[in-house]
Amino acid sequence: MRSIWRTPALRDIALVCLADGLVGASFGAIAVGTGLPIWLPIAMSIFVFAGAAQFILIGVLAAGGNPLAAVASALLVNTRLIPLGFSVGDTFDGQSWFRRLVGSHLITDEAVAFTALGKDRHNRRTAFWQCGIGLFLAWNIGVVVGAFLGGKVTDTAALGLDAAFPAVLIALVAPALRDAVTKKAAALGACIAVAAAFVLPPGLPVLFALLGVIPAFAAKRLSTAEDDA
Repeated sequence: MRSIWRTPALRDIALVCLADGLVGASFGAIAVGTGLPIWLPIAMSIFVFAGAAQFILIGVLAAGGNPLAAVASALLVNTRLIPLGFSVGDTFDGQSWFRRLVGSHLITDEAVAFTALGKDRHNRRTAFWQCGIGLFLAWNIGVVVGAFLGGKVTDTAALGLDAAFPAVLIALVAPALRDAVTKKAAALGACIAVAAAFVLPPGLPVLFALLGVIPAFAAKRLSTAEDDA
């Protein structure tokens, strides 16, 4: 029987890591290009390791937003990792507390997705560590390279780095927009955020965008109740 090291899954993980490294490089360049010190995106990537949350936090700070609002926005984005952690919890059965601690830090959407493809606990555990460690290394190497290159750029707008932030964020959330309810919630949240941006300081419109989930969730519950009836 072929080892998971020789399966197409490993090649897919390698491609995901490569793409993640490129996104990490853009994050490092954008962060430094907005005037933040080089050490900040590097330290954040090591101790936080959450791509979308890091982009949001840097975006709010760069726009002059309150640091507390920036942190709150980033934390809200990362709440999705809680159910993801439960979904791979059985993978760590019998593991030491240290492995569990490291594993919780390496939980990402991609790592959970590859873990779910495993046919048994051994394959799932192997896939998780391969993807988790690979993404952590690729992301942080990319951030370091991007941060140092970004520090050499004097005019970020000339290279399009000012437009790279929203473009990367859209690319990060696009895979989640698979069903009609999610699309409606995202569209309503975007409208709320744009409207709020005219009257609220940077950082708060992102928080208010979460209100878009309420009517979408209510509509889904109503639809489910009608089907059951």
